[in-house]
Formats: sequence, C-alpha cells, structure tokens
Amino acid sequence: MRLPAFAFALLLATASANAQPATAPAREQALEKIEKGDAETRRAAAATLGDVGTMADAPVLIRALRDPDEGVRAVAEGALWQVWSRSGDPGIDALFHQGVEQMSRGDANAAIQTFSVIIQKKPDFAEGWNKRATIYYLIGEYDKSLKDCDEVVKLNPQHWGVLAGYGQIYVALDKPELALQYFQRALQINPNLRSVEAAVEQLKQVIIEKRKGTI
Repeated sequence: MRLPAFAFALLLATASANAQPATAPAREQALEKIEKGDAETRRAAAATLGDVGTMADAPVLIRALRDPDEGVRAVAEGALWQVWSRSGDPGIDALFHQGVEQMSRGDANAAIQTFSVIIQKKPDFAEGWNKRATIYYLIGEYDKSLKDCDEVVKLNPQHWGVLAGYGQIYVALDKPELALQYFQRALQINPNLRSVEAAVEQLKQVIIEKRKGTI
C-alpha cells in the first residue's frame, strides 16, 4: 500500500517476466556495480535488478534508496516494486497482472477475487496480500485491510509501502499517534517518500493540537 496521493501509482510496478538462467550474468554484474562506479552505472545496475532481480537482492536495492544520486534512488525504488511483484511462478504472475489490471479499471470486487486466489495458491507471496490490502483500504474495509497488512509485514518486513498503508488506515480511523508511528517506520526504510514526509508533519501538528484540546 501507499498513500492515496499515489495509491494507484503502485499499479505501475507490475510483475515482470521471471528471471531466466541466461540473465544470471547480468544480475551478478548489476549486484557488483550498484554500489560502485559513477551515478549512471549505478542507475543502470538498479534498473537491471528491477528486471531480473530476486527477493534476495532486495537488501541491496534498499541500501540504494540512500544513494547520494537522486536518480539512483528513484530507479531503486521502482526496481524494488518490480522485484516484490514477481512471485517466481508464471501462473501466479499471470494472475497478478490480471488483478492489477482489474484494480486499474476500478473493478474492486473482481480484483479482490483474483488476489484471494493468489493468496490461496501462494500464501508466501507478500505482494498478493499487499494488493488485496490496498483494495480493501480503498473501499473502506479497514479491518480487512489491516489483517492483510499484517501478513505482508510477516513476509516482507522492509515493505515501506505497507507501513505507509497502515499509517493511512489509522489516519482514516482517527488514530493519529499510530499513523505517525507507521509513517515514520516507512521513512526509516525509504527516506524518499515525500508524501509520507508531508503526512508526518501534518500529523505532528494534529497531535499537538489534540493534546491541547483544540481539536
């Protein structure tokens, strides 16, 4: 999940084709170059990992979220969404594409059904849970969304998107203290989330005013 301002932006990070054995050299080179060389080299390496990387490469991409180059940070963020969106099973990935398309059309019921099938068939695929959590949030089913968020965090503790999702749910539930905690956790992993930064500042002011009894 992400904040509403870019709730559907995550749909752009759809599942890519699974890495094939022939991509192994490219992946190995990318892992070597992403933390070395000039900015252009690091950007290219991050993009390659987005195309052919695996969940095992996520820690490298998360470190790249703090690269001194803004372009590297942006590419690494997109690459992580790509990696997270690959299950390793072509059939599941096809269903995932279908669910994302249903989300983009606003067909919430169909998307929930599709992601529920994915969850049933591959419960260890965190992004299946995350997408269903997002839909539940968007249709106001906050309790169901929170339960799915819990599953995402169990499977992928570094998923800043779902941490921001918790925050947005708690904003909707008028629990600013909890929302603030989750937004700050998201920023600890990915400090480039400008909308989350803005939400943190707003929530701090809300909490101050609440304690003063002015709201």
